[in-house]
Amino acid sequence: MLENFLPPYQAHVTECLLDAGLVMVGKLNMDEFAMGSSTENSAFYPTRNPWDLDRVPGGSSGGSAAAVGANECIYALGSDTGGSIRQPAALCGVVGFKPTYGRVSRFGLVAFASSLDQIGPLTKDVTDCALVMNVIAGHDSRDSTSAPLDVPDYTQSLIPDLKGSRIGVPQEYFVEGMDDGVRASIEAAVNKLEELGAEVDREVSLPSTGYALACYYIIAPSEAMANLARYDGVKYGYSDRRGDTMWQNMELTRQHGFGDEVKRRIMLGTYALSAGYYDAYYLKAQKVRTLIRREFDAAFQKCDALVTAVSPTPAFKLGEKTADPLQMYLSDVCTIPVNIAGIPAISVPCGFADGLPVGLHIMAKPFDEPTILRVAYAYEQATEWHKARPNL
Repeated sequence: MLENFLPPYQAHVTECLLDAGLVMVGKLNMDEFAMGSSTENSAFYPTRNPWDLDRVPGGSSGGSAAAVGANECIYALGSDTGGSIRQPAALCGVVGFKPTYGRVSRFGLVAFASSLDQIGPLTKDVTDCALVMNVIAGHDSRDSTSAPLDVPDYTQSLIPDLKGSRIGVPQEYFVEGMDDGVRASIEAAVNKLEELGAEVDREVSLPSTGYALACYYIIAPSEAMANLARYDGVKYGYSDRRGDTMWQNMELTRQHGFGDEVKRRIMLGTYALSAGYYDAYYLKAQKVRTLIRREFDAAFQKCDALVTAVSPTPAFKLGEKTADPLQMYLSDVCTIPVNIAGIPAISVPCGFADGLPVGLHIMAKPFDEPTILRVAYAYEQATEWHKARPNL
């Protein structure tokens, strides 16, 4: 739909990076309109995982994670609506950070689900992550959801000590079907955090977690359906003009301009918002969203941070899940609650399962990015996982 589209202006984050003197190398591949968990839904071609070229890099920001993981660049940006920074970061063995909703301006971001989307960095280590966040975070009047809050110097949070920190381990995230190697890596990482001085509570509960996936796949497609209505073949982007009328051209444009996964989510959203189903689906999903947010709020009254796995499995093979959308959606089961609640979270390398990277997921309360970076940095400095590089 946007194959030949040239943006007439810069995104806010791009302006910030250019003003800081950073060099832009290029744009990276991703799932079409950020809809996917494997970068196989790209309108052009799939991206491959640098650790195993027969496997996916994750998605939707798979190109960003693969480029950083393959040492093609020092950092990259991604967008995270349901895990699209953290999941590919975990699968490619790099650091991926989703800031609090509103911490980074989305001006210039192509909208997927406007109440969930957030921009963040993918880097080789936590220090680089803090440096990029120092540049891109902050208020922007052009984004009505941008938080008018002061931004701390995130590098001040890079302290290799966790004494006095309270860290919770939500049991609901050890989902059925979790890979044994992933489970072992996360349990070892939790033990390491305890060795570093953190007080670990392994009995934290977030009981509504199991409903997050269903909640997300009502809210996100509903918002996507509304956002993608702007692609009508009239204003900009691809335009199919073989019809006899404007309405036929609009139909043809959307038929040939959108890929299968994008069409699937548009149809899901249209159904959820249709007359007779709105209360049963969309309204109920918003109520579940409130419950999930309240459970996180309660957990953060007892804990400074929560840790889980990012993905229940390491990178899967190309084509392995393309025929079963539900199995693909389950790849984001651990990351989606973060977006629903609007809280910040990071993925840092914490081991390997079957020779493939595993990511440790660290979450904190809204706008408490410093705590996340402190925990991530302390863990990183005490281990060697972030130094591992694929054999290219």
